[in-house]
Amino acid sequence: MKKLVVLGAGESGVGAALLGKAKGYQVFVSDNQKIKEKYKQVLIHNEIEWEDEKHSEDKILNANIVMKSPGIPNKVPLVKQIHEKGITVVSEIEFASKFTKACIVGITGSNGKTTTATLTHHILKQELNVGLAGNIGDSFAKQILEDDFENYVLEISSFQLDDIVDFKPKIAVITNITPDHLDRYDYQFENYIASKFRIAMNQTKDDYLIYDADDEVITNHLKNNPAQSKLLPFSLTKTIENGAYLDKEEIIITIDNNQIIMPTTNLALEGKHNIKNAMAASTVAHLLKIRKQTIRESLENFQGVEHRLEHVLKINKVQYINDSKATNVNATYYALESMDAPTVWIVGGVDKGNNYEELFQFVNEKVKAIICLGVDNEKLINTFGGMVDIIIETQFMSEAVKIAYKVAEAGDSVLLSPACASFDLFENYEDRGRQFKNAVRNL
Repeated sequence: MKKLVVLGAGESGVGAALLGKAKGYQVFVSDNQKIKEKYKQVLIHNEIEWEDEKHSEDKILNANIVMKSPGIPNKVPLVKQIHEKGITVVSEIEFASKFTKACIVGITGSNGKTTTATLTHHILKQELNVGLAGNIGDSFAKQILEDDFENYVLEISSFQLDDIVDFKPKIAVITNITPDHLDRYDYQFENYIASKFRIAMNQTKDDYLIYDADDEVITNHLKNNPAQSKLLPFSLTKTIENGAYLDKEEIIITIDNNQIIMPTTNLALEGKHNIKNAMAASTVAHLLKIRKQTIRESLENFQGVEHRLEHVLKINKVQYINDSKATNVNATYYALESMDAPTVWIVGGVDKGNNYEELFQFVNEKVKAIICLGVDNEKLINTFGGMVDIIIETQFMSEAVKIAYKVAEAGDSVLLSPACASFDLFENYEDRGRQFKNAVRNL
């Protein structure tokens, strides 16, 4: 009996454990932290052996295969030991994909991947049997076990791609690549870029790669490392023969001489970056033969993603906006770009080696006050102190929102767009966003 060891008992780990057991593996789940009660109950109920708050090396180093949580870096001594013993280490995406014949759409990128994956799923589900998994929702492995959809849209992070071997999506999407998570890639942007491109590493000429042709990082990488797959670029500025581009107010998508035209005037999501997300999602839908009318209606009624430029409330003519999902500078760039009112900006958290320079023009033009919400705000204060009249520090969300309420005047916006990870003061970006929304509702 083959032995599967699962490191990390979160959504993906527990899903992989359930699938592994169903497929005849002897499964052992090990988590360095305390396992959440709901996951613990699932493991107990399914009679899967587990441990938490430790890793027993004797039980782990005799595995045939190790599935590790994307949150565990390869640099960890235990993971190094596993590699040294020649044991295969995979991500949940790799492990689960072996047990499905489904058509897989894999979506990665530094920003926009959640919106693009959710939007793609929203369009496809109108006409196809399709699941949404990966970095989002129920685990991929669990869905294969319980639902076995004919198609999957997977949002995939670079950490998940680092541990693939044979995984190959029929359609791969790279939304963009900007410096992020460099702390996990030896502060080498090249390593991070290569990691994202692993999504297309096993693709052949029968597969498709959809990508942003306006992103120089992507186009340069493709020049030097040609992909095997059929390329379908999208662009806001260039005319594209095979792929998607913007002509005045219309998205034009051409695949093998089959063209569809979508108006952008009624898109549910605002902002240039969302036209790109719509292009990527529509190109996937067009490839999978979804009717044009269905694509158009889906783009117009899509509600967006929680914690991504989410309009919370208007109080005394001030709009409060939750963009807690902006965990890097580029995401905040899009948020500030889309602001059309004087803005009180709440920013800060765990800095991953951020370079704030690209935000300067927007901060000078649009931001009237900055509220720094982090354990260490020194870099923010040094960077932006000279650009705004008001810059204030706090370590409590409720206080940050109260300060914003005092500073903002009728017609202003209050924007939570942290440009940083959330782990210094919050459990995760969702927790940060929910605390913001609760604080706004309590004003």
